[in-house]
Amino acid sequence: MANPTIAIVGRPNVGKSTIFNRIAGERISIVEDTPGVTRDRLYATGEWLGREFSIIDTGGIDLTDEPFMDQIKYQAEIAIAEADVIILLSSAREGVTDADEMVARMLYKSGKPVILAVNKVDNPEMRNDVFEFYSLGLGDPYPVSGSHGIGLGDVLDEAVKHFTTEVEEEDDGIIRFSLIGRPNVGKSSLINAMLGEERVIVSDVAGTTRDAIDTEFTSASGQPFIMIDTAGMRKRGKVYETTEKYSVMRAMRAIDRSDVVLMVINAEEGIREYDKRIAGFAHEAGKGMVIVVNKWDTLEKETNTMKEFEDEIRKEFKYLDYAPIVYVSAKTKQRLHQLPDMIEKVSMNQNLRIPSSLLNDVIMDAVAINPTPTDKGRRLKIFYATQVAVKPPTFVVFVNEEELMHFSYARFLENQIRKAFTFEGTPIHIIARRRK
Repeated sequence: MANPTIAIVGRPNVGKSTIFNRIAGERISIVEDTPGVTRDRLYATGEWLGREFSIIDTGGIDLTDEPFMDQIKYQAEIAIAEADVIILLSSAREGVTDADEMVARMLYKSGKPVILAVNKVDNPEMRNDVFEFYSLGLGDPYPVSGSHGIGLGDVLDEAVKHFTTEVEEEDDGIIRFSLIGRPNVGKSSLINAMLGEERVIVSDVAGTTRDAIDTEFTSASGQPFIMIDTAGMRKRGKVYETTEKYSVMRAMRAIDRSDVVLMVINAEEGIREYDKRIAGFAHEAGKGMVIVVNKWDTLEKETNTMKEFEDEIRKEFKYLDYAPIVYVSAKTKQRLHQLPDMIEKVSMNQNLRIPSSLLNDVIMDAVAINPTPTDKGRRLKIFYATQVAVKPPTFVVFVNEEELMHFSYARFLENQIRKAFTFEGTPIHIIARRRK
């Protein structure tokens, strides 16, 4: 089940990014010391009262070519389309503006829950300045101070009230997967080719799919799947999601709901920075990964064409060295039959559990091959290891001092675990804990 989403909307210079960072807190930063993993600050994860949620800072959308009022209008449209709860942020210093009134009317008509927050109320004397915001017709305005972190708890209390409490029942045995990648790499064409029928509108224009579409199907082996299409949204003839950051937003929501993610690359265009960014999100989320190189039929082949392309992928996606690569063509259906079996295999590896006795044998053999590191006369001692979770497989290693477990040695242990067990297609998390 995807996390509920909160979007922050408002005119420029009201403090959206400050509030966004306050709510996201430490969760916004990169939590993994892995080369090549990037994070876009437009989208983050927060937590309040035990409920996790996604948060969108619409202020990060780059629409500088549009008139001032249109920028704010597009922000509101994005929030209406993507969010479960919307925070309309204004500023007590400027009072109610025409832009505030325009966005308030749009949000009111949307039917989405809207929380009105008035920022820059930095001292008690300014609380009286919020009363004029009742004129927006969005209920009680909440005075907040992004710079001091005051009042945000009240806003989040109200936001959590609007989260659905029903837990989505996921059918046992069904594997959910999504296709992510830049617009026009052929995601919709791949879906149609895999299904053998035209379930999704296909066009040569980037971003023409109207919304995310879930499609159920069963493979030849009898495995049930749910395919989540992450293609973009088109509204009134203007494809505003072609901004890279908006595409990231939609892909992140699909990643949340997926067991396995297919990272689709256009063989004609090669690897772009966006590809690395979006793949980094899926890696950090601990999802199973398959790299799919589409339009392989369009390349003129030489003896080492596939090897050279793979070398380039491994160079650019160093943190995805565990992900299998499949070279396909949606047009000719070349190797498409391999994808369902590969997805099923990766899903099984995501759920693989290793008995503690076997795991510790591997860990002790690894230490014998490569002794633990030292730091200022202190040597890392590994006492015991156990698997604590799946999806992704997560291992806790009990040690004498956590800080002595350097990233490079944890990486070495991961490689030894991968050699001993089948974890193709899934990231592995190793957590060092001090033995009490």
